[in-house]
Amino acid sequence: MRYSTEWKDYKVLATGDGYKLEDFGGIILLRPDPQIIWKSATDMRGAKGLSAVYERSNKGGGEWKKYKKIPDEFNVHWRDLKFSLKLMGFKHTGVFPEQAYNWGEMIELIKSADRPIKVLNLFAYTGGATIACASAGASVVHVDAAKAMCERAGVNAKLSGLQDKPIRYIVEDCVKFVEREIRRGNRYDAIIMDPPSYGRGPKGEMWKLEDKVYDLVELTKNVLSDNPLFYLINSYTTGLQPTVMKNVLELIFKDVPHEIEAYELGLPTEQKNILLPCGASALMRFKK
Repeated sequence: MRYSTEWKDYKVLATGDGYKLEDFGGIILLRPDPQIIWKSATDMRGAKGLSAVYERSNKGGGEWKKYKKIPDEFNVHWRDLKFSLKLMGFKHTGVFPEQAYNWGEMIELIKSADRPIKVLNLFAYTGGATIACASAGASVVHVDAAKAMCERAGVNAKLSGLQDKPIRYIVEDCVKFVEREIRRGNRYDAIIMDPPSYGRGPKGEMWKLEDKVYDLVELTKNVLSDNPLFYLINSYTTGLQPTVMKNVLELIFKDVPHEIEAYELGLPTEQKNILLPCGASALMRFKK
């Protein structure tokens, strides 16, 4: 399992009974997590300083129950990057902390490339990977179908002092955007893909990652430059193991020199010997 230890003010305090207790810079949140099937050693709902709990509904979804007054927005820091968070739907806060490991890997690759790098970030959410790549000197095209997510990515870039960096925010369906880029002849040196496990397409069609990911990776191959640097794909779907994504990349890029690392992502916790699994990634580094 890979994880980052460079969060300055975020940590997982405790886990159990389907929930995780997290500290976001003094904002203590209790959120459900389907991976946590073990019992809790303590009553986390009685945790000192608890700010809010995301209560699941029997009808699906849920809502936040606040235990104390919380600012509309609050910040956390990783290295020199700064993120604006808030209580959002579907238990979200605006950042996936486990992705910090990947941010570090991409920053190192971009800095060591010693050439201009153009990155395409698909399903880019609030821009963690976008601002990480921009901080390393890359130009980034940030694509997400949700306007609010692109706006929050812009806020995060500004908070991190990167508002003047070459970042383009595109509000569009990712597949449609890639198809247009192919027709335009635009190319990228690196691709990041963080697709949702489930969702709906532009015409209301059901999106299921297992059914779509192979075709999507195959499509994006057409926008890679002649001298690509890396390709990163993430999955939060429990059924997709790291090796599954590695196999997808191996098959689609079999004619391109590369090496692939596939790994489980996680978060360290304050509990002794307990690591929290948070999905999987496959990182392909292209060889010259």
